[in-house]
Amino acid sequence: MTQRPYNFSAGPAAMPEEVLQQAAAEMLDWHGSGLGVMEMSHRGKEFMSIAAQAEADLRELLAVPANFRILFMQGGGLAENAIVPLNLSRGGTVDFVVTGSWSQKSAKEARKYATANVIASSEADGHTTLPAPASWKLSADAQYVHICSNETIHGVEFHELPDLKSLGCDAPLVIDFSSHVASRPVDWSRVGLAFGGAQKNLGPAGVTLVVVREDLLGRALPICPSAFEYKTVADNASMYNTPPTYGIYMAGLVFQWLKRQREGDLTGIAAMEARNIAKARLLYDFIDQSALYVNKVAENCRSRMNIPFFLRDESRNDAFLAGARERGLLQLKGHKSVGGMRASIYNAMPLAGVQALVSYMRDFEKEQA
Repeated sequence: MTQRPYNFSAGPAAMPEEVLQQAAAEMLDWHGSGLGVMEMSHRGKEFMSIAAQAEADLRELLAVPANFRILFMQGGGLAENAIVPLNLSRGGTVDFVVTGSWSQKSAKEARKYATANVIASSEADGHTTLPAPASWKLSADAQYVHICSNETIHGVEFHELPDLKSLGCDAPLVIDFSSHVASRPVDWSRVGLAFGGAQKNLGPAGVTLVVVREDLLGRALPICPSAFEYKTVADNASMYNTPPTYGIYMAGLVFQWLKRQREGDLTGIAAMEARNIAKARLLYDFIDQSALYVNKVAENCRSRMNIPFFLRDESRNDAFLAGARERGLLQLKGHKSVGGMRASIYNAMPLAGVQALVSYMRDFEKEQA
């Protein structure tokens, strides 16, 4: 079988090939039901079983505690920038740590519903570092503290979630983990709510995952639309309105694929984390020894999922991208707001894909010498 091109898109992103094959095989008839999943009623027994299995598998994979509810919603991470303050701010003060484009968008949107304080920012250094939690100017009355735990565009990642209690803060931590969900374990003891779009590590665009601690339900502002009120969604098992049924099904197949992964003695998310560390190290190590390529992010907060890099001679950018396409290496152009290149190496990207990218980058650099 011919090797498919390697897709380094930041999202919607590559999905595991065997998941795509399974979905194709089940397209017209799911498990002898006579129906494709896209044709099923969301309240029918067939789809209800799909949704229940997906939730159970995700809870197991991410070790989500019993006092957290898992919600499958719509609107993506951008909509959650409004939905979170509508549910948790109580119209009061909320704190934001701005470490890149996405946390910046989150703070801007929250200002429509609450007083949004930027308590720390890395804007001065181009979002290439993370402000140390000890330096954060936490508000005494914050309803929650928001971070983007992995910035897709700028390529910075919190490798350890902040412990707000150690900083004397009782507010819940809200994390936007869209671009690294399921790439590593989550320390739920430090989290009040986590949200993320599915289209990077969990499945196709359309599903938004929300994992919320039960004691944070029931706080929504009166203006919050019913379909976006977490308590309503939780009370109705994500079926208050018609959910993104096919997206949930596809995410469920990805969860089952994740459960099957093995790396030595490791399984599931632990196996994926080990694999992701190895992939990221391979690419960063090559960039760091190169005379042509550079990554500007501080080593202690480099993302394992989204690796931006620049050619020191940017007049060669178009030639680099054209050569990459010829080698079956797709979607490497950096975000328009920062330029350069970006390799997104999510769970579905195999080590062989990163090896192929490094091989091409080495060849291209030799050609420029």
